[in-house]
Amino acid sequence: MSNPLAVAALGFWHVHGKDYARDAQEHPGTTLVAIWDDDPERGREAAERFGVEFVADLDELLARDTLDGVTVTTSTDQHVDVISRAIAAGKHVFTEKVLAATVADADALVTAADAAGVSLVVSLPRLHHGYTAAIEEALDAGTLGELAYSRVRLAHDGWIAGWLPDRFGNPAEAYGGALTDLGCHPIYLTRLFHRSEPQRITATYASLTGREVDDNAVVTAEFDGGRIGVIEASLVQTPGDFTIELRGTQGALSYGGAAGGLFLNTGDGWQELTVPDDGAGAFDEWVRRIHDGSRADANLDHALALTRVVVAANASAAEGRPVAPLLTPTR
Repeated sequence: MSNPLAVAALGFWHVHGKDYARDAQEHPGTTLVAIWDDDPERGREAAERFGVEFVADLDELLARDTLDGVTVTTSTDQHVDVISRAIAAGKHVFTEKVLAATVADADALVTAADAAGVSLVVSLPRLHHGYTAAIEEALDAGTLGELAYSRVRLAHDGWIAGWLPDRFGNPAEAYGGALTDLGCHPIYLTRLFHRSEPQRITATYASLTGREVDDNAVVTAEFDGGRIGVIEASLVQTPGDFTIELRGTQGALSYGGAAGGLFLNTGDGWQELTVPDDGAGAFDEWVRRIHDGSRADANLDHALALTRVVVAANASAAEGRPVAPLLTPTR
């Protein structure tokens, strides 16, 4: 391997393409060496912005012995093809969520990465944030008693303020709307907080802007023991909002929203808790996994579960009924 690791950025379809390219350029363990995009004009623009080479032929780029890994921020419909080719070429992969549009395809990518001995990490950034660590600490300590209800809401004004590209509304490329993209964060956080897999998913999608995909979405996840998780995502609300609400048999936690901060109530009123600094992020984990050869077990478990819930939610919204997420093999 190179030192620092040589990384190419594949695709600038997604708005986070520039962020992961910047990570590769600024992280002390990596260097950005090239950019590829299926849209040559977009790719050349990005290469010029970052001061690196644009390579028009993906196979030629992946065949380079000097290339160690890639970031993938193509359109969602290209994930399976591009990630599969990178894995087959022996390149480590850091990819935007969701991993794939089907449960089978997501599992096949993880299986292929395992077989090839390459590091595969999916960007699930809020798992590494300080508020998540503080909430986990409270849950592990039993402060709330048994968790009965959760609500995680993430919304922004991307499609009414005009900064979210229209291509995010193309179902052939994006495979979904607010829930499939922005709703991924509430989904994996809900799974984390409940410490289990949802048994049934019920989704309601709406389109305020009239696009073919949802821009307003609410999903109810049913867990064993009568526990409920509510997942909300929107691309058409001002101001933007990120809220976590957890209620248990002995107390409640609230983060974000109008109050801001993290608050705990165990019956004596709301008390603000200290939120630690964010931990090392998913990109840092990817670099570390490449060097020590370990597998990102928790990250990949969340990524596969995320795909299961997104697929179930899309089916539920389309069919107007609750849907049980498909299971993937236990590893």
